[in-house]
Amino acid sequence: MIISFDLDDTLIPATKRFETEKQNLFQRVCAIEELRIGTIQLMKTLQAQGHRIFVYTTSLRKTNKIWFTFFSYNIKLDKVINQAIHERTLREKYSTYSKYPPAFNIDIHIDDSRGVEAEGSRFGFKTIIVAADDTNWTEFVLQNILAHTIT
Repeated sequence: MIISFDLDDTLIPATKRFETEKQNLFQRVCAIEELRIGTIQLMKTLQAQGHRIFVYTTSLRKTNKIWFTFFSYNIKLDKVINQAIHERTLREKYSTYSKYPPAFNIDIHIDDSRGVEAEGSRFGFKTIIVAADDTNWTEFVLQNILAHTIT
């Protein structure tokens, strides 16, 4: 399966706060963004199970910056979709969608937004919504992915 992750307030603290992975000196000096604790192990587990990992964010971050952030944590992403790619791909037909994973062949999208969850219900794509205060969020994601693969 192709599994995508949102960044802001899902994997990277923005308006919401959660524990983050320990950073090395290089990451601190280069001002690499912090990732939510559990992200590294979760992505490595999913990749070991044969899943492809995308980042799908509608932020204005450059794709190279996103690739480099994850690379610095020893995570190889399969694809990065930012706001520019989202707009270029969806064009006017889907311009009101905040995210539309089917346009990128994504099977499940992981996000923190209930609005994205509502879009998924309305437009027929699968989402897993994680809360900032869920300290067992990685287990929650893994259980939901397993449930989606069985159905």
